[in-house]
Amino acid sequence: MTYRVTTRRISRSGALISFSLVYALEWKGAGRGYRLDAMLRRIESDARPELVRALTGLVQPLVGETLTYLVDADGHAVALADPEALWARVAERTQGLAAGAGAPEARQVAALLAALPDAERDKLVTADIRAMIAPANAAIPVTGDGEASVSIRHDGASLTAARVEKGAVSGAGDSAAAPLDIETLWTVDTATGLVLREQRQSWIAEPGSEARTLVEERIRALAPGDPG
Repeated sequence: MTYRVTTRRISRSGALISFSLVYALEWKGAGRGYRLDAMLRRIESDARPELVRALTGLVQPLVGETLTYLVDADGHAVALADPEALWARVAERTQGLAAGAGAPEARQVAALLAALPDAERDKLVTADIRAMIAPANAAIPVTGDGEASVSIRHDGASLTAARVEKGAVSGAGDSAAAPLDIETLWTVDTATGLVLREQRQSWIAEPGSEARTLVEERIRALAPGDPG
């Protein structure tokens, strides 16, 4: 399977830039649960190289690494199989790059990774995987939850859930914070418990108008086949 996590966000120029993490996934049975091997094949982007490095610097050392996760039978628990070995390999790679005289960015990434608390390291490499497994994804609504606007629809072997939330984005200087609409849509395969697609969009409303501007979007999508 191919798992693509794409983030689009508005740049200083006002244009949307995007970058994608492209994973190859392989599932196997493991005792009463499952083993998931996920390799981050590449990072794709339409942004300038220096901006891509700034936005994805911490995950760059993971490109080409196979990350092995253990998932329990009901999908609620997802954990790295051997985090110590993974971070040892990543540290060796980043330190090797950092040793080069002309690699200040690699030295910075190596220092940042070394300084990350264990919980932040775990989040860095498991957040996208947990989001893909519906029982482990606590953000997916099950029923309406008060202030948030939620809708849920069952259609055969799939479930579609949507949530609309309100937020705010800080203004520049003395500008007032702008209201933000956050819309998230999930499509879940109920037979496997996998989230086939998650789309989260953040919109700013134009003052005195019904027009809106998309400032950030994240799409996580599963597809059959190997990404190559």
